[in-house]
Amino acid sequence: MATRAAPPRPVRIVLAKVGLDGHDRGVKVVARALRDAGYEVIYTGLRQTPAMVVDAALQEDAQAIGLSLHSGAHMTLIPAVLEELRRRQATDILVFAGGIIPDEDIAELKRMGVAEIFTPGAPLQGIVEWLRERFPEVES
Repeated sequence: MATRAAPPRPVRIVLAKVGLDGHDRGVKVVARALRDAGYEVIYTGLRQTPAMVVDAALQEDAQAIGLSLHSGAHMTLIPAVLEELRRRQATDILVFAGGIIPDEDIAELKRMGVAEIFTPGAPLQGIVEWLRERFPEVES
């Protein structure tokens, strides 16, 4: 009996607000744009800990985590998420971020392992295209 290959699965992305940041309009706009582009988006909501974000990504079998920060704690919270991924042996999950992140911190965060950072005003289509470049083999 011939077996058929499984159809490609959609890319699953966990979007999260880490820390005490209470502003989530931007991440909701990004979530909707990614959903409309065919991605499966899981938004974890406000006030997540790094462990909660990684738990959600693992439980949801996500290929990517998108972090949104406006609180100024990006140099503490984003590295904590990266460290939690290393601790859980889940470094295959792509991490990207957005929000109020000064230019001088972007290079350091990328050096730590953040794949990309989108600052305010980044076109939504640019985020979608960037993800499509990262996951060309997976249907979105």
